Amino acid sequence: MTADSQRRRIERHPILEPLSGEEVDFTFNGRTLKGRRGEVVSSALFASGIRIFGHHPEDGSSQGMFCANGQCSQCSVLVNGVPVKGCIVPLEEGMDVRSMDGLPQLPNQSCPPYSQPVEVETDVLVLGAGPSGMAAAIELGRAGVDTLIVDDKSEPGGKLVLQTHKFFGSVEDCRAGTRGIHLARWLYDELSEHDSVQLWLDSIALAVYSDGKVGVRCPRGYRLVVPRHILVATGARELSLSFPGNALPGVYGAGAFQTLVNRDRIRSSERLFVVGGGNVGLIAAYHALQADMTVVGLAEALPECGGYYVHADKIRRLGVPIYTRHTVVAAHGEEHLEAVTIAEVDDEFHPLPGTERSFRVDTLLVAVGLDPVDEFARKAEEFGIPVLSAGDAEEIAEASAAMFTGRTRGRQIACSLGASDRECPSDWREKAEVLKQPGGKVHPYRVPEHSEGVFPVLHCNQEIPCNPCITSCPLELIRTEGHPILGIPEFEGKCSGCLRCVAICPGLAVTLVDYRKDNQRPGVVVPFELGEWRLREGESMDLTDMKGEVLGKGMLRRVTKAPGSPQTLLLHLDVDASFANRVAGVRVQDPSQVEPLPEPLPVPIADDAVACRCERVTAGEIRRHLRGGVRDLNELKALTRAGFGACGGKTCKPLIARLCREEGIPPEQLEGLTERPLFAETRLGFFCGGAEDR
Repeated sequence: MTADSQRRRIERHPILEPLSGEEVDFTFNGRTLKGRRGEVVSSALFASGIRIFGHHPEDGSSQGMFCANGQCSQCSVLVNGVPVKGCIVPLEEGMDVRSMDGLPQLPNQSCPPYSQPVEVETDVLVLGAGPSGMAAAIELGRAGVDTLIVDDKSEPGGKLVLQTHKFFGSVEDCRAGTRGIHLARWLYDELSEHDSVQLWLDSIALAVYSDGKVGVRCPRGYRLVVPRHILVATGARELSLSFPGNALPGVYGAGAFQTLVNRDRIRSSERLFVVGGGNVGLIAAYHALQADMTVVGLAEALPECGGYYVHADKIRRLGVPIYTRHTVVAAHGEEHLEAVTIAEVDDEFHPLPGTERSFRVDTLLVAVGLDPVDEFARKAEEFGIPVLSAGDAEEIAEASAAMFTGRTRGRQIACSLGASDRECPSDWREKAEVLKQPGGKVHPYRVPEHSEGVFPVLHCNQEIPCNPCITSCPLELIRTEGHPILGIPEFEGKCSGCLRCVAICPGLAVTLVDYRKDNQRPGVVVPFELGEWRLREGESMDLTDMKGEVLGKGMLRRVTKAPGSPQTLLLHLDVDASFANRVAGVRVQDPSQVEPLPEPLPVPIADDAVACRCERVTAGEIRRHLRGGVRDLNELKALTRAGFGACGGKTCKPLIARLCREEGIPPEQLEGLTERPLFAETRLGFFCGGAEDR
């Protein structure tokens, strides 16, 4: 591969191993390129520096990546003459990939001889092999229930396989303190122990039918699954925002970014900005730092970030500015994203003129919430099929909560089928509610006044469901007042300096201060997960407090690996005693890297924002018809084509709902959009017994 393509591939990462694979040749618009066999076409194009895959026939706008999950159609290309979504098609030797510019000449395809679909009976069909789906299937497997899991990915784990950080929650109930990538492997290993559970990968549920059957597209062909019970564990889709330039290549959902970076090891960006201060946005910013990208800033419309404070503080300490009470008002660029403009908002979330700031970036991550993938559950309920939901398909929460609710639903279904008489324990409901808790009450931050001995400092003052620091202490010196999981941890006693609490904390919010050798220049141990190659023993480093303010300099004496978590590094620093107890982290981004442009760029009118990506319908067109009295979303679809595209309304439906709310239209006045009978596009010949259709 060329030096440029190697630069675009992540060859070193503090947590993830580099990918290996056979190198193959393919062409894009006649140009020969190289990629890895089996990686998706869109990632191979990204690795070759190609971010624009084609142009939309409606207005000539450039098209590229957006969801990286097969939900939209913005990455559509022609592969060997067939229109496909580039983010779900594995690369093979000799593939001819072309842009979808203009109206393509499709190959002649004859329909295969009809064959009767194969029917498969099962007690329980689980849709989705993410944390909730696998946890439920494990519980069903323990009860000996015949269970089939269907997932559209090539490996189980769902979003866990994208998560390099340690998870919060309870150590006992969901292995808190374990990284998402390791949780996925642990769940799969446990699932594999149960003979009554089958797992179909690269398979997608296409439809739920009125006769109680579920159509599934899998590598072996079309299958009709006949379940006694369905569990929907399909996760959630990312919501988007309506602003000028929101459909430019370079504007992605945070999940798409994590897929490119953490799954496909593609260094997709040089400089990026994040909009949305929930856990998804905060974690995506941290993942970008781990992959050696510059995070220029993060904007959150609320007065405080909605995610856990320890996540926000973690990126502040590393040098990422967080702009609260701000939102994005425009993305700028001709063919691709070149800059972003944010502005302060008032109490009604309206941008305040004169407060705009612009930043040079090549990527904008939109992380403004999630929408449950619940169409399977709604259709099953309509047809009277016994169905439950778990994880984000039921309620948006953290993966720790998804695992626990999946386990609960598995136990409930096993009991309803008569396979188990072990009802859910009485405390499970309470535990599930605790694990679903968002960031709660913030307590005053108390800095220890000790100046002798060795002791941990807990830079954590928000009530969140998390207890690894408590359970890790061998001397049981860390406790909470009040709730055992939600309470604020406090230290009291004589510490041995074992560093286990520093190593396991998911928020990297525990440091260790040691006055035993020198009470004027004590040692401070700080956790670090951005790679040993950034560090030089003997160098001076900027030290920050909990909120990212620089306290002063410290000298890096040595670097060790954390006990029980070797991918976490421990920085042993010599620090001035005047601020040693307040040190919470080290700064890695220089302030000059994240400065705004001297003057803000001009902001286009809001009506230019794209509401329907597939058909290039603008927010202004939608507003005009709503103001003209249209209240039937099917009529709106006929008038504008919004919802006609290949994604089936998955990306535009939430945006249209938002526009209706902004126009002051009550939901009860709206006639809902009629859903398509199939949840994913499929060639008709496939239902007749044709070959696998990706």
